[in-house]
Amino acid sequence: MSRRALMASAMAPNERPAWPVFGPLEETSVLEALRSGRWSRSSGGRKVLDFEQKYAALTGARYCLATMNGTSALIAALNSVDVGPGDAVLLPPYTFVATLNVLLMQHALPIFVDSDIETFQMDAAKLDKAYTQECIAVMPVHLGGSAVDLDAVMNFARRRSLKLVEDACQAHMGEWKGRKVGSWGDCGCFSFQASKNLNCGEGGALITNDEELANRAYAFHTNGRPREVGSGLAYSRNGANLRMTEFQAVILLAQMTRLEEQSRIREENARYLAGMLSKIPGVQPARLNNGCTRSAWHLFMFRYLEEAGAPRAQFLKALGGKGVSASSGYTPLNREPFLLKMMEGRHYTRIYGQKRMKQWLEQNECPVNERLCREAVWLTQTVLLGSRSEMERIAEAVSQARKG
Repeated sequence: MSRRALMASAMAPNERPAWPVFGPLEETSVLEALRSGRWSRSSGGRKVLDFEQKYAALTGARYCLATMNGTSALIAALNSVDVGPGDAVLLPPYTFVATLNVLLMQHALPIFVDSDIETFQMDAAKLDKAYTQECIAVMPVHLGGSAVDLDAVMNFARRRSLKLVEDACQAHMGEWKGRKVGSWGDCGCFSFQASKNLNCGEGGALITNDEELANRAYAFHTNGRPREVGSGLAYSRNGANLRMTEFQAVILLAQMTRLEEQSRIREENARYLAGMLSKIPGVQPARLNNGCTRSAWHLFMFRYLEEAGAPRAQFLKALGGKGVSASSGYTPLNREPFLLKMMEGRHYTRIYGQKRMKQWLEQNECPVNERLCREAVWLTQTVLLGSRSEMERIAEAVSQARKG
């Protein structure tokens, strides 16, 4: 059975394929890994290495390190570029909490850069204003699978001598000027969690073109043991156990055989849907940055404008009543109660001082992001795997829900 036929056979009544898409290849691969008795790279398994080589080739990076999940990849990245207590890192306020959590684990100071209302991405024009002398790195997120303004971010990072860690956890196959995202900075990180476009339930990867950074990341992800030591008990640094299993790797290798076709279907449907929604008053699809030559379309995002009439919650309820499942997306990460509590707590106060933390709290403002969080509407990547008639049905539902 062809991959398209396999997807078609999994279609739900609303013409959308079930997720994840899988078949005999996954079943056979998992059984082979099971029967091999080598379930980890530490016990002689070779499938993780096989995946790393294929994913490096896919992204155009020289090196790839597979990890247990996307958060683990980010943790390995921050440790590899030596982010720690006393350092600050620039990040967007509109992202999944893991982007923030990995900084808090390092006791680094998160400095939020306001959002661009049209693209939903970090506003690179505001990086200089947010910069402080404590900054050691910038960690932009390619939100929803579309690239941040990488030219502006890279110019800023070079000018300020900062490390650039790309959070590409939602952006498999995304491109900036024809080159895969994640491969532009010092390193890039991906997630293969169950909702992602390429998934194995959990899983992650770090890619880089820097051999020294790749070696530091490898050692960190396996309890500080350098690659050349193998199974010996010799250590080159601190570390953690963040290794991917052979089972995750074989599922990813099988899923990769469908990735290009699925990506193409999402692209075609996203363009078609965006064209229809852009004609509806009060609805504005997210704009791609000019250098974004390919989006992964992990999310299809649009704004339901505040002046549109009925509250967004009512609009979402009306959409749901018409069989279209949509969400309101992220809330302002910079205003999370747990974060504010941490910033006032003893650990951060002891590291940065009461005066600096009071200043941080006073400057923690992202007004554009506040509006974005009030207006955003999301459709997930599985919606974009449906038929063209399904895109037309969604557009009609949005139009009707918009009218109340």
